[in-house]
Amino acid sequence: MAAQEQPINVAVVGTGRMGAHHVRTYRNLAGANLLAVVDLDQNRANELANQYGCAACKDVTELLERFPQVQAVTVAVPTVYHVPVASQLLKHGVACLVEKPLAQTSDEAAILTQLAYRHKVTLGVGHTERFNPAVRAVAALGLKPRFMDVQRVSPMTFRSLDIGVVMDMMIHDLDIVLHLVNSPLKRVEAVGMSVISEHEDICNARLVFESGCVANVTASRMALRTERRMRLFSDDAFVNLDYQARTGVVIHQSAHADKLAEIRQAVAAGGDLSNVDYTELVSQETLSMELPEGHDDPLTAQSSTFLDAVRAGTRHLVDGQAGQDVVDVAQQVVQAVREHQWI
Repeated sequence: MAAQEQPINVAVVGTGRMGAHHVRTYRNLAGANLLAVVDLDQNRANELANQYGCAACKDVTELLERFPQVQAVTVAVPTVYHVPVASQLLKHGVACLVEKPLAQTSDEAAILTQLAYRHKVTLGVGHTERFNPAVRAVAALGLKPRFMDVQRVSPMTFRSLDIGVVMDMMIHDLDIVLHLVNSPLKRVEAVGMSVISEHEDICNARLVFESGCVANVTASRMALRTERRMRLFSDDAFVNLDYQARTGVVIHQSAHADKLAEIRQAVAAGGDLSNVDYTELVSQETLSMELPEGHDDPLTAQSSTFLDAVRAGTRHLVDGQAGQDVVDVAQQVVQAVREHQWI
């Protein structure tokens, strides 16, 4: 942070697991001045406030009365409360970083997007995976995806069972896919099953975009181990990414055009290539996974970027419209699961 820049006055509404992470992150950010934590559970609010040296408030009304200087707030309450909580803040000109998903429905998300626009305040959505260095590395390649295969599976944690795996887990990857493909969605097909909860616990979706790109996205909270993987094919490159381990490789077709042309000629001529080791024909480039200086982890990177946007009065990297778009696609996936015909 430049010497002349003043810290942004911040608060966190919601003191659950994610709220606590946001409180800790703000306390450690040089660009943030943590004023308060807010929660109806005053015992939990006081506990966090004492731990991180800030005030505790019972609701947003008290926060605004006691701290009219607050400039930015992270909203980390259950999704059902996102609209009433964030709406009150946005109407008072307070920037909001709302945990994902932005809202329960795209119509509700639109309420927040329009309020932010009307009151000229920054609205960000907590799709933290956008700040994963592995995802950033792929985005920096500037590829035009033709096919994507994304998997996000993990064992059951028995959290967030009030929503299905699409809104709980898949929504991360839907956001990444929309970001990388950057094309209007043409149609959605999906299948899913409920195993433990009342909602889908396993889901596979096939997204077809107007660009012709097809994305195959799988999410499960019934797996035996955790995996976060993505494969991306474009006209020029193949990317294999593990964005949990933050490792990845890319193979550029153009870098091996001469060798591949020779192989194609040999195949066309009926040559015997059984002794050719394909892996020796291409070279793998390791993707750089370094975070920018001061961005020690994706949540810190997200929070720092959000405060930079608030300070400059600009849009956040994952703004309200992006949050609204991914909620809309997630709704389409859930609807496709419901409409799927079993024989």
